[in-house]
Amino acid sequence: MTTPQPRIALTRSSDPDTDWAARSMPLLTSTMNRVGPAFSGLRVGICLHLEPKTAVLCRWLLEYGAKVTITGNLGTTNPRTADLLAAQGAQVIGSREDDLTAHAINLDAVIEARPELILDNGGELIQRLTEGAVRSATFRGATEETTTGGTRVRNLPVQPDFPVIVINDSPLKLLVENEYGVGQSIVQGFMNATNRMLPALRAVVIGFGPCGKGVADTLRALGARVTVVEINPFRALEALMGGHHVASVAESLPQAEALFLSTGRARALSLDEIRLLPDGAIIAGVGHQPDEADIAGLTAAAVETVNLATSSDIDARIAYHLESGKEIVVLHGTKMINLTAARGNPIEAMDLGLSLQAASLAAIALGDAAFQGVEPVPSDINDSLAAALVDILQ
Repeated sequence: MTTPQPRIALTRSSDPDTDWAARSMPLLTSTMNRVGPAFSGLRVGICLHLEPKTAVLCRWLLEYGAKVTITGNLGTTNPRTADLLAAQGAQVIGSREDDLTAHAINLDAVIEARPELILDNGGELIQRLTEGAVRSATFRGATEETTTGGTRVRNLPVQPDFPVIVINDSPLKLLVENEYGVGQSIVQGFMNATNRMLPALRAVVIGFGPCGKGVADTLRALGARVTVVEINPFRALEALMGGHHVASVAESLPQAEALFLSTGRARALSLDEIRLLPDGAIIAGVGHQPDEADIAGLTAAAVETVNLATSSDIDARIAYHLESGKEIVVLHGTKMINLTAARGNPIEAMDLGLSLQAASLAAIALGDAAFQGVEPVPSDINDSLAAALVDILQ
């Protein structure tokens, strides 16, 4: 009979927000107590939204002896979180103010640390390694958090010669984090950014994948009048049967007071389509990359731009005045409004998502992911975490 190993708990940190998150992440605690030794002595390179909940995972990796190099995604780095992780021994690269050029330099710096494991959020680190960036001689593989990143990697002309586990392919994550977590946090971010009332608001959600569904359902539950734009007929049917109005871009945009972009696809909304919006319409981003709408075209077409921000984020609210007399307001450059104007996904949703990350990374570290290329989260990991989460929530 084996002797049970003592459970490890994170000690208090200098950041109350990170400590608060850790208190409500029992699944990650149990997962790391189980798989944490797999990370001992390994270099882990990370690109991830740098905020308190992700800091909990990074602190666990450090606790188990990993060497962590991390950079944030565009516009989502929490400075206090970055300072905390740096003080605890992580190499933290970049800041909230970084633009695309600086972000590319940050990603290169993560690769230059020669990580043996990669945790990616957008596929850019994985793309660099696949396309020939110098890697550690003991490099083992990577995980990718998002649909956007999974699509980026799958579309590469040459596929990775190492294992890549796409966390967002997990049906468990799609349900718990994307549908329920993103839905709540995006609407919370919109409310924080605008102080607008939702009942009777005419809202349009473009894209009815799990994230778009979560946003549309949350808006409707709070009294908004929701129209969904979805080109996939099965998802359109799901939206219709869920009580939403379904229409085309041309039909829906002229009535949209608030527009939520959730396609995960670059240039999904053209300048001509933006011009269809009514005076005063507000555009918010849901997807990983702030490139679903042609904001560059809107900027060039505007006769005047007015900064309506009251915060230190200079692009929090920008009003674009068009020749037609319309004013279109864009929130945070369509970066993810749940992270730029709120605190990201709810803690419990991230507890599940980061547990999937930890278990998948450990499987790669231990050599249990014996494949090359892109695969979803192994079914045994999905099943075990789903069962554990049921026990926690009962």
